[in-house]
Amino acid sequence: MNKGFVQVVIIGLVISLAAAGFIFCILPGLISPDPEQAQVGPELGYGSDAIQGEILEILEEGEIQLGGATQIYQVLKVKLLEGEYQGLEIAVDYGKRQLRPEGLNLKPGDKVILTLGRGVDNLIQARFLDFVRTGPMLILFGTFVFFSVLISGWKGVRSLLGMGVSIAVIIFYIIPQILQGKDPVLITVSGAFFLLTVTLYLIYGWTLKTHAAVLGILFSLILTALLASYFVNLTRLTGFGNEDALFLIQQSDVTINMQGLVLGGMLIGALGVLDDLVITQASVVFELYSLNPEMLVKELYHRAMRVGQDHVAATVNTLVLAYAGAALPMFLLFSISGAQIGYLLNLEYVAEEVVRTMVGSLGLITAVPLTTILSSLIVKKQHTFGPLRKLLGPMTMDENHHHH
Repeated sequence: MNKGFVQVVIIGLVISLAAAGFIFCILPGLISPDPEQAQVGPELGYGSDAIQGEILEILEEGEIQLGGATQIYQVLKVKLLEGEYQGLEIAVDYGKRQLRPEGLNLKPGDKVILTLGRGVDNLIQARFLDFVRTGPMLILFGTFVFFSVLISGWKGVRSLLGMGVSIAVIIFYIIPQILQGKDPVLITVSGAFFLLTVTLYLIYGWTLKTHAAVLGILFSLILTALLASYFVNLTRLTGFGNEDALFLIQQSDVTINMQGLVLGGMLIGALGVLDDLVITQASVVFELYSLNPEMLVKELYHRAMRVGQDHVAATVNTLVLAYAGAALPMFLLFSISGAQIGYLLNLEYVAEEVVRTMVGSLGLITAVPLTTILSSLIVKKQHTFGPLRKLLGPMTMDENHHHH
């Protein structure tokens, strides 16, 4: 087996373990807003009264009528794993007082999330809140990392580092700045440009192709932000279209620009696909040039746009399906209610999703010709850059490798 391949796989595994440890062990403590308010189970994100428990045995199991349907219930003996009452064993019912999913029975050894309270007799009571999913998610994350490195090699390793940068920028820059009352649009655009720029240079290196993609991203982000701002104002979206906005206002100590938050969300929603589109178009242009350096800018642009047109058509459809999939429960609810489509489209939380999808798609559509023309001009005019040409690096990473 190729020695370099083995090294890449080993490095990928080390990165996956380090990243998993950071995400599941260190990161929750870093983003916990107030240690005094999150003494119990802060990593769960359910509030200060949420704790983990391990099921020791099933005390009782049977059927019960609840909400007009028959369902299985269980009474569990659970050992509390954290908090003030760590080690305490307590009985918890699962399915006696709340509707529960069919087929998801619990067994000894399973870990669950509980909320603690006191009853009328002042005795401690625990209520089932959710399942602990950290273990399966850790397995999935490790699998994702392993195959990313296995298929993409060193580019896969660099893409994982880029993913880490993206998460860090969102958690440690974008979210804190917005919570301090800063303009969400300005913060999102600057944060998005920074994270995408770092990610692209990490994966594709200091090359002309990457410079072209970065410029394409900058102009596309600005244009998407302008489009989002215009249509959010035109459709009179306020940002108060769902319950999350109300909860955010109640929990925050500063005034947050909710309309700006909608704009920022639209930009972040389009980021991942924008990254894919701009680097693809830049790659197409540079590959065409390497095959025929005599091609004129106009011909380079038109040939690359043939690929771009196909890519845009598929990507827009992907974006619409992604938003539709996320809103599927809402669609079902509307179907059951029998409300008229004209009325539904005027509801803010529906209109917000429509505007988000359309603006995101427009941003992606404009990114393709912008990046294509920029890449065509850069690759054809590279000899006019003078002394800067050497500083700008090779055309692509592959060219750099060939020279070595």
